[in-house]
Amino acid sequence: MPDVKIACLGGGSLYFSRVLADLALERDLAGSEIVLYDIDAEKAQLMAAMGARLAQLSDTGLRVRAATELDDALDDAGFAVTSIGGSGAEVTRNVYGSWYHNADMHIPARYGIHQVIGDTAGPAGMMMGLRSIPAYMQLSQRMEARCPRAILLNHSNPMAPIMRALHKYSPITSIGICHGVQGGIAAAANLLDVPADELQCRWIGTNHYYWFTELRHHGSDLLPELMKRTRERQAPAEHAMSAELSAAYGYRIVYPSDSHIIEFYPFAARVRDQQSLPYSLAEAARGHGYDASQALPEREPASSTLRAQFLDEYGRILDDVELPERQEDGVHGEGLATLIASMASGRRQLCILNLANNSAIANLPTTAEVEVEAVTDATGARALTMGEAPMVLKGILEKRFVWHELVADAGVKGDRNTALQALLVDEMAIPPKEAASMLDELLAASADLLPQFDKP
Repeated sequence: MPDVKIACLGGGSLYFSRVLADLALERDLAGSEIVLYDIDAEKAQLMAAMGARLAQLSDTGLRVRAATELDDALDDAGFAVTSIGGSGAEVTRNVYGSWYHNADMHIPARYGIHQVIGDTAGPAGMMMGLRSIPAYMQLSQRMEARCPRAILLNHSNPMAPIMRALHKYSPITSIGICHGVQGGIAAAANLLDVPADELQCRWIGTNHYYWFTELRHHGSDLLPELMKRTRERQAPAEHAMSAELSAAYGYRIVYPSDSHIIEFYPFAARVRDQQSLPYSLAEAARGHGYDASQALPEREPASSTLRAQFLDEYGRILDDVELPERQEDGVHGEGLATLIASMASGRRQLCILNLANNSAIANLPTTAEVEVEAVTDATGARALTMGEAPMVLKGILEKRFVWHELVADAGVKGDRNTALQALLVDEMAIPPKEAASMLDELLAASADLLPQFDKP
C-alpha cells in the first residue's frame, strides 16, 4: 500500500470537507499524510481538525495536519489537490459570495450582460480566471522546487483556462477534476431506467459543456432512445434550454443544467434585465447568490466581530460532517481518493478528467482542454479515444478553445489587450468600446488580486 503525502491547497475551502472524508475511507492510502495550507490559516486549522477526527473514526492511520507555510505542505508531496477560488482571504463561505465575484456580476450587468453562475465563461468567468491563474503559476513554481514529480489535481473554476495555463506554462503534471459528466451520465441513466455504472458512454466537449455521441447498454445502442425520451418528456424547468438544444443538434447535452449551458450561448447579453433571462435562469442566478435588484455593496474589510462569527459558523459546519458509509466511486462522483490511490500504486483505473486533448478527439486541436474518459497509471492519466466531434459541435468548441487560450495568456502575462480580445470572442460579447470600458472597471475592482496587470 502506498504511503504518500497529499497537499491540500486552498485547504480552508469547504470542498475539502468532502475530500478528507473520501480520503479517510481509502484503505490503499492508509498511513498517508494530508497537509492543508490556506492563506487563511485559521480555516485550514479548522479543516485539519475535522480531517483528523474523520481519520480517527476510519482507523486507517491517516495523518492530517495544517501547515502555516506553503513549502511545508509541498515538501516531498506526491500529490497537490487545489481548490483556490480567486477571492483572496475574504471572509466568505465560497467564491460566489465574495465581493469580487459580486463585482464580476454587477459590472457587466450595467453593460447589458446578465450572467447566471459566472465561473466558466463570460466576463465573470474570465475575471475569476485572471485572479486565480497567478496563484496557480506561483504554486507550480514552488512545486518545481519542492516536489517536481508531484501530480497537481485542480478542482477550481474556470477549469479549462486554469488547466490551459498550467499545461502551457508549467512542466508540472496537472489534471482537472469535476463531476459534471458523472452527473450527466446519472441523469441519462435515470431517464433510461438503467444503472449508471452499466452505461458505456462517449461524449465530446470541454468542462461544463459536453454532448453524448454514443451511449450503449449491454451492447445495445441507447442514444436514439435517450434522444426520443428527451424530446417526449416534459423537461424539468432547470433543464428546458438543454432539452431544446439537444433536439436541435441531434445530440444529447450531457450535463443538463441550464445554469452552466447558458454560459456558452449569447442569450445572457440579449436581455433587458435579470428578470428577462429566458427559461428559469433568473431564479437560478438568485439561487447562486446574485440578485441584480440588490446593489453591489461597498467594499469594507471584515470586522473582528464578523470574522469571529464567520469562523464560528464555519466550525459548526465542519462539526456536522460525518464519515460517509462509502467512498465516491468515480461513476457517481469525482472519486478523488480512489483516483489518487490508483496513480500512487500505478493501478489502471478508468476515470473522467480534464486533460489536454492530444489525439483523444481527432478533429479538435491537440492543445484543447477537454473533459474525457481516461486511464490512470504511475505517471498520472492518459486520455482515451473519444471519436470525432460532429461538425456543429466542432465549430462551437473551437471558439471556446480560443477563449481558453486568451484567458490563460492574459492571466499569466497581465496583458490587457489579450483580456479584451477574450471578451470580444466570448458568446456574451458587446461592442469593442463598451467592452474596453467594462474591462477597465472589472480590472479596477480586482486590482489588489491582479499583480500581473498594470493598474488601469
